[in-house]
Amino acid sequence: MNVNKYVVGVDFGTLSGRAVVVRVADGAELGSAVHEYAHGVIERALPGSEVRLGPDWALQSPQDWIDVLRLAVPQAVAAAGIAPEEVIGIGTDFTACTVLPATADGTPLCFETPSRPHAWPKLWKHHAAQPHADRINELAARRGETWLPRYGGKISSEWEFAKALQVLEEDPEVYARAERWIEAADWIVWQLAGVESRNICTAGYKGIFQDGTYPSADFLAELNPGFADFTSKLATGRVGEHVAGGVRLAALGASAGTLSARAAEWTGLPEGIAVAVGNVDAHVTAAAADAVRPGQMVAIMGTSTCHIMPSDRLAEVPGMCGVVQDGIVPGLWGYEAGQSAVGDIFAWFVDSFVPATYTERAAEQGLSVHAYLTSLAEKQAVGEHGLVALDWFGGNRSVLVDHNLSGVIIGQTLATRPEDVYRTLIESTAYGARMIVETFEKSGVPVEEFVVAGGLLKNPFLMQVYADVLRRPLSVIGSDQGPALGSAIHAAVAAGAYTDIEAAAATMGKRTEAAYVPDAARADAYDRLYGEYRNLHDHFGDGKALHKLRAIRNEASA
Repeated sequence: MNVNKYVVGVDFGTLSGRAVVVRVADGAELGSAVHEYAHGVIERALPGSEVRLGPDWALQSPQDWIDVLRLAVPQAVAAAGIAPEEVIGIGTDFTACTVLPATADGTPLCFETPSRPHAWPKLWKHHAAQPHADRINELAARRGETWLPRYGGKISSEWEFAKALQVLEEDPEVYARAERWIEAADWIVWQLAGVESRNICTAGYKGIFQDGTYPSADFLAELNPGFADFTSKLATGRVGEHVAGGVRLAALGASAGTLSARAAEWTGLPEGIAVAVGNVDAHVTAAAADAVRPGQMVAIMGTSTCHIMPSDRLAEVPGMCGVVQDGIVPGLWGYEAGQSAVGDIFAWFVDSFVPATYTERAAEQGLSVHAYLTSLAEKQAVGEHGLVALDWFGGNRSVLVDHNLSGVIIGQTLATRPEDVYRTLIESTAYGARMIVETFEKSGVPVEEFVVAGGLLKNPFLMQVYADVLRRPLSVIGSDQGPALGSAIHAAVAAGAYTDIEAAAATMGKRTEAAYVPDAARADAYDRLYGEYRNLHDHFGDGKALHKLRAIRNEASA
């Protein structure tokens, strides 16, 4: 094995991109750099224009992604103090489903027609395609489509087909001009290697690719006659292990090609080094935590939470984002579930509802507002605030799969304080995670270990709440840049330094077992509150009240 070398992992997040340089021999992280996206999340108007976006839109700019390669990668290599010639591979991961229309040579349509909203990449949290997802689900259920149970009975508005159907029906000209409909995870690899490829992970979880095929042209035509040939836009020129019906998908850990001259100029890395097949931020994190064995659930907790788990058994788990063969590591079934908003909920509350007096007190103590609220909330006994909340402020990804649901807080009085609400919002996300774990286990898919990764690891109080609510120990990843480390591990496999992902993860991945353990008394108290959460979950889960309120809002803001 060529382990006395280095690899680069690049993580493309919601607001920024991070590059990290990792030693192949032991996974040591030697240097990193972050580039904040100039455009961030495009939610209200297109850049440099007065073209307004509707409710629940979320777009991004591909130029921001290229800038990560141009700026963050060279900075990370310089910070590592190594020569670029010592790098043998580069791997990338992306948010998903972040997807864009492009020409046959990979040019994003927004570069050609920046005034058309549907020409821009749709970020994962673009939820304006919910009506289109509803139609897809209704038709699939009525026809008995065999792929539907693999997604817990519903596909999400976040995914490829719903977003593409929205483009077709709201801007058919852009749809017609889009020769490729491609995940950003695959598009960035195309820019690096100069070769188009499609990976089994995004195709399976976000593109409804099951048992060697996409949904049929007959099914798509029943949605809209113009949609019948949609899968032709998912074409690929790269052969992997999954070849069926003309669809070619590359296996995870494989090489998508080598670094092109253009990308070498961007990154400062040697032309010809290995470029790993694209992947999703959550899924590469399993390797970074050395959690690639059956029953190891990894919760990547940040602005949202994605729960991913390899398993040796196939089952139909309600409300899952998907179960995909080889979707996390080759040879196992990979499950995905998630919560559409977690850190976003806490940020929304702090940005919108915390009084100036709290901000001033936090500053006086040298704390962030989040840290100050946490310091107050952690002094409370379980249930002292008298509140319960539903964690649906960004919709519900699992287990209800309905992004038109919205958040609920009950029990507030004139005595309710900001720290009370902040604590119950944290608890609500823990209840949502417990709902997901229980749904897995009731469906016959055991969760043997709960591993946490992501930025919210920095809040020990939040981690302890999760341990108490879940009534199980929490293991934690040993890196604060899990996706980038995971991408680097995949790059090491693609470069031939390790035979497979499991071997690379065992050496380069990092995990502390049982870093947080539940307190029995608090866990008992949380059981009572979780019972009320479940009652609320069942009462509001049909969407009757919450959908009506959203419709009234949309009509008023039109």
